[in-house]
Amino acid sequence: MTQDVEMKEQPAPSNSVTSTGPSVLQHLKEIASLVETGAYARETRRIIRAVRLTIALRRKLKASVVSSFLNFALGPGSEVSSYLPKDDEHDMEVDTATSATQAPIKHSVPELEMYCYLLVLIFLIDQKSYNEAKACASAGIARLKNLNRRTLDVLASRLYFYYSLSYELTGDLAEIRGNLLALHRIATLRHDELGQETLLNLLLRNYLHYNLYDQAEKLRSKAPRFEAHSNQQFCRYLFYLGKIRTIQLEYTDAKESLLQAARKAPVAALGFRVQCTKWAVIVRLLLGEIPERTVFMQKGMEKALRPYFELTNAVRIGDLELFRTVAEKFSSTFSSDRTNNLIVRLRHNVIRTGLRNISISYSRISLADVAKKLRLDSPNPIADAESIVAKAIRDGAIDATLDHTNGWMVSKETGDIYSTNEPQMAFNSRIVFCINMHNEAVKALRYPPNSHKEKESAEKRRERQQQEQELAKHIAEEDDDEF
Repeated sequence: MTQDVEMKEQPAPSNSVTSTGPSVLQHLKEIASLVETGAYARETRRIIRAVRLTIALRRKLKASVVSSFLNFALGPGSEVSSYLPKDDEHDMEVDTATSATQAPIKHSVPELEMYCYLLVLIFLIDQKSYNEAKACASAGIARLKNLNRRTLDVLASRLYFYYSLSYELTGDLAEIRGNLLALHRIATLRHDELGQETLLNLLLRNYLHYNLYDQAEKLRSKAPRFEAHSNQQFCRYLFYLGKIRTIQLEYTDAKESLLQAARKAPVAALGFRVQCTKWAVIVRLLLGEIPERTVFMQKGMEKALRPYFELTNAVRIGDLELFRTVAEKFSSTFSSDRTNNLIVRLRHNVIRTGLRNISISYSRISLADVAKKLRLDSPNPIADAESIVAKAIRDGAIDATLDHTNGWMVSKETGDIYSTNEPQMAFNSRIVFCINMHNEAVKALRYPPNSHKEKESAEKRRERQQQEQELAKHIAEEDDDEF
């Protein structure tokens, strides 16, 4: 009996909490020391690493662990801890016991305070406590306005992002537009380049969320030049720029921006690359191009791009009836992607593609048969077919003549395309694309600071090489963040 009683008393609930809690808490303490070291040494690379480690820990965070960390970093009764939800009584007892055994250490480094705001904000958003997240974000932004330190730029950009996200999740994105504009002005005056890029993207997203494309373009054209200090922010900027250009009928520039955004995006950012691909497919169809089948067969994108694959197939065939069927079948998908207006524009391209196929297949065909093959459902299909054929001939889409008296469309014989300048133009466009990609790759090269130019010993050389390897690893992993 005594052995049974002892076996029952051995597993205590506090052991299970301390076995999981202190491990995450210890990681957070190490991150706090990393933030402090970066602040004192003025190395933003360490703060970037601290943020990346925090993102990796976000799924393991609990209210009790975050509360214990705040007591350690800022002392008990700090303003940040007031936004945390109250946890179970047992967890609170464990927290008070652990905090009582450890003497609270108060830090006066602003970077650590902003990091605590960021940590609590991420935790509240993950817990879907959006109202508390809004209050925490607003308090953090108000505190941040009084601080002007370059080591805070990384933390400030993340705070801006989650500040906008918390309001977007509650549907109150329009409320903070004025505040975002004021923050962008402050970041510009303080030469906070990363903050300028982040806030410009947030403002563009704010305008595009409410379909204010003209205002978004005015802001983009008057804002300081985008220098692309962050690959993630540059990808977002290219995506928003591509959407603006698409609405403004500048399809060539839109296609270049969207394809560049999809190419530069990290592999882990699957959702972002899917959105870029959807818009790029629509733009290419509006340009009269047919995307390759491999575009829709990319790993992890097959299901999301299925509606656009069927739409591309309808445009490629030039079947207006099939185009209507696909548009009605996936109308909910196109509405959620906000591409409905672009789908409506594609109707003209479908008709033109069908007409091009007819002109290639027939040397002479009546306008009545053209209307029947295009499946025009207008009251006077023959007159509509004649106007469509005339416009296609004028625009150079087909090489044919129109016989109005007999009601015929007479196609001309197709000549040798290699006797024209089209192959040279296509070859030149590919060369320009490769040169631009090479120039962008050269501009994107990053190097460690040149602090080792002096003569160094073998031990210092080994330390420098180890630091360079860590830096290269951090740069490689940095592209997988934020998305």
